[in-house]
Amino acid sequence: MPRFPVGFELAEALTSAARQLHATGTPDTTLTTAAELAVRLLPGAEHAGISEIQRGSRFRILACTDESVAFGDESRHPAREPHPDWERLWATPVVRTDDSEADGGGNVLSRLGLRSSLSLRLRADRRRLTVLTAYARKPNAFDEAATRVGRLFTAHVSLALDAATVREQLTEAMRTRDLIGQATGILMERKDIDAAGAFDSLVKASQRENVKLRDLARRIVDANRGAGGRGVNER
Repeated sequence: MPRFPVGFELAEALTSAARQLHATGTPDTTLTTAAELAVRLLPGAEHAGISEIQRGSRFRILACTDESVAFGDESRHPAREPHPDWERLWATPVVRTDDSEADGGGNVLSRLGLRSSLSLRLRADRRRLTVLTAYARKPNAFDEAATRVGRLFTAHVSLALDAATVREQLTEAMRTRDLIGQATGILMERKDIDAAGAFDSLVKASQRENVKLRDLARRIVDANRGAGGRGVNER
């Protein structure tokens, strides 16, 4: 994607980015869009990635613009370590690496030819962080101006990510409600009972079999779509 034109007002650029972020349908697409927009918006950025970091240095890449910054994907690169400065993000919202080779290199960034990085905290709780990081191949690529733009941008990303998460949860809740409704209707017909009795039967079967209610409902609905078989003993 091309960068915003020179002279394009920051407020307009951020407004445009916010529209694109809020137009995404799921948290995953929000994160992918955010990584792509970071390269366009942050002065000096060549690549970007979003990672989830857990206490104890466990981490995974959620989105990235290039394979060169996917070093957190343990399934493909089990021997690689995380970004050397990510642990500092538990205490501060921004961490900037001016030159990964300043102290002789030897870390994952310098080995990948990435001299500069700007890491910005998106989400945080006691157990995990979500971090957006921009990378560049030259040293001192990110100045105070880039940091300010990054902080404004990540505020928009956080809001869009929260909205996408809520939408996903509501969609899943509606699907679960519809599924349980279908299963309840099937039990009403099979057992000749009312809706309250059918739902009570479904709940008891869920508890007895130690199966989530929605998963049990899906089994009943799927079985009913088949050759008339019973997916669970509802009695």
